[in-house]
Amino acid sequence: MNLTMKEPEIAHRTFELTHFDGAKRTVYCTDVETQFPDGCLITSTTDLNGYITHANEIFVKMSGWDREELMGAGHYILRHPDMPSVAFKDLWDTVQTGQKWHGYVKNLRKDGGFYWVYATVIPNIRDGEIRGYTSVRRKPSPSKIAELQSIYQDLIKAERAQR
Repeated sequence: MNLTMKEPEIAHRTFELTHFDGAKRTVYCTDVETQFPDGCLITSTTDLNGYITHANEIFVKMSGWDREELMGAGHYILRHPDMPSVAFKDLWDTVQTGQKWHGYVKNLRKDGGFYWVYATVIPNIRDGEIRGYTSVRRKPSPSKIAELQSIYQDLIKAERAQR
């Protein structure tokens, strides 16, 4: 008698994303959520163009990417297609003026799953010039995520209607 069980297939969706620098890529998304662990902070730094220069261990674990894959990659590899581009425009418009930015972000994992974060992005200013950015992400409020999901969906619909 053969008692082996077949792993269920996980349904996925395919999206074509265009990033702020014009780069296009196809991403595969599932509805598999990875919960943000209690008591942890994700930290990373990027250069002026958003390319990752540092990632802490929890960032590596939550993203599903190997550290070597993350270093030098555009931070946008984490962009989930459920996130409206206006959110990232606001982020860049804010930090490029030297101000701190806060927001709720749905991130894409390498395996197509996702995780939510509450992010704070801070410009790294040395000798009066922005040299890069530091991002600190913490466990988000479930009620705030529930509130924002419909707002983000409406923003994405509006963006697609303008194309």
